[in-house]
Amino acid sequence: MVTEFRSAHWYGGDDRNGYIHRAWMRRGLPDSAFSGRPHIAIANTASDLTPCNAHLDEVATSVRDGIHEAGGIALNLPVVSLGETNVRPTAMLWRNMAAMATEELLRANPIDGVVLLGGCDKTIPSLLMAAASVDLPAIVVPGGPMLTGTFRGKVLGCGTDVWRLSEDVRGGALSREEFTRSESAMIRSRGHCNTMGTASTMALVAEALGVLLPGLAGTPAPDSRLLSAAHGTGRLAVELIAADRRPSTFLGAGSFHNAIVALAAIGGSTNAVVHLLAIAGRLGIPLTVADFDRIGADVPLLVDLQPAGRYLMEDFHRAGGLPAVLREVRDLLDPAALTVTGRPLVEYLDDARSWDPAVIRPRADPVQPAAGIAMLRGNLAPDGAIIKPAAASPELLRHRGRAVVFDSIEDFHARIDDPDLDVDRDSVLVLRGCGPRGYPGMPEVSNMPLPRKLLAQGVRDMVRVCDGRMSGTAYGTVVLHVTPEAAAGGPLALVRTGDHIVLDVPSRLLELDVPAGELAARQPSEASASAYAAPSRGWQRLYIDHVQQADTGADLDFLTGSSGSHVGRESH
Repeated sequence: MVTEFRSAHWYGGDDRNGYIHRAWMRRGLPDSAFSGRPHIAIANTASDLTPCNAHLDEVATSVRDGIHEAGGIALNLPVVSLGETNVRPTAMLWRNMAAMATEELLRANPIDGVVLLGGCDKTIPSLLMAAASVDLPAIVVPGGPMLTGTFRGKVLGCGTDVWRLSEDVRGGALSREEFTRSESAMIRSRGHCNTMGTASTMALVAEALGVLLPGLAGTPAPDSRLLSAAHGTGRLAVELIAADRRPSTFLGAGSFHNAIVALAAIGGSTNAVVHLLAIAGRLGIPLTVADFDRIGADVPLLVDLQPAGRYLMEDFHRAGGLPAVLREVRDLLDPAALTVTGRPLVEYLDDARSWDPAVIRPRADPVQPAAGIAMLRGNLAPDGAIIKPAAASPELLRHRGRAVVFDSIEDFHARIDDPDLDVDRDSVLVLRGCGPRGYPGMPEVSNMPLPRKLLAQGVRDMVRVCDGRMSGTAYGTVVLHVTPEAAAGGPLALVRTGDHIVLDVPSRLLELDVPAGELAARQPSEASASAYAAPSRGWQRLYIDHVQQADTGADLDFLTGSSGSHVGRESH
């Protein structure tokens, strides 16, 4: 139990420092705020430029009410917000900056705990990385998915159907006018993508980790139950401080084990791999890409949601949500792993049910029997690469094809639709220079659009290999996170058009079929090297100098490991 609030180091005493801290905060705070009441920050990523999080000010109001009701002092703390759809070159470039900035704000201010409000892809990961590092009592409220939209009588999956409709336009099956008309139908309410993209995945994985109220993840953004749960979260935040329940006291290896099981069972985004590795790294918990394969590869896919299936997040929520999924795989979970409530995750599964077995399937009738993230190794990925079999074409999971190489995303865009491009349906599209250092920021470009001339022939999937990431809303037979990346001296830099690449997912193999001696004699592509990022200043310079590779979470090397919530030196 906590014996003295951290905030008392600022507000206690009758000296000049205490006077200054109290006086400047007396703009609405009563005298009781400075004697025996916990101060709780609401780390709020609401922003008009992060459309998925624009409603979080309303959610913050409900959190505030819950904190006040339980006797705490609620303090709104706007933090760095990253809008996936607007930020260029890629939101991932600033995930670590957002985490570092939030960590420093939490450490520097007179607060005893924090409620983390996130929604869009990078906000929940960055908030959790920060909370893990500063190790104050912390709890998450996810912003929730948008409601289902329809277009021409059919439901639209936000993100997933963008890829599908845009390919229909490129293939001549849909006019640009109709494509544009679908915009307002796809985005019909507040909230993040309603497919099993990265935003939905990270909210659900966060629940499996145990850092939010059980049963909350996946509640649609416009649903009044989200506000009710936000109020309850505010109340619980006060309890966390009284019990001194910090991330380090309940997050352990078992928590990440459960997150990996959940990731596989929901058919979640591959982006969760790099985010979970980064969060574990902040906690000092040993987690590797191989753990995702070892723990999750044989877990059945139970959720029939786009992009791997048919339904959307609104359906998932009404069908029972994550507890209904986890109840089906309860025997695969770590029974001792705790949640932020102080109780084990498995204790919340007794009454869970799937109310629609078409959406959340019984274990005896899965969407796929084994669909977790697969880790590949070979001379093309010495430190590993990943693939999501649930989103791939089964016939391409074993494939040998001729490489068609692109030295940068600009090179790809310039040539992919060239009618003279030497490519066929059996080719392997290779894109390099898109890793953490090369781009920089490891963008979501691995799910490369197919050549227009092949789309016209009816081709809808090909093997693709890249050192970047793939959108969680995307699908296809895509090998991504190839490590080391080309810009870090990885073998991907040595591939030439015409080489043959062997993909064998059942054998976990990604091999460049080139003799070792010939490969050793090759030099990296000059065209590729000339396209690597080379900033001279600012965040991008710091990022490139210190970013780690995808297999350890692409965090900065000086941010790994928890450093605790020390109060710090006085400033007056």
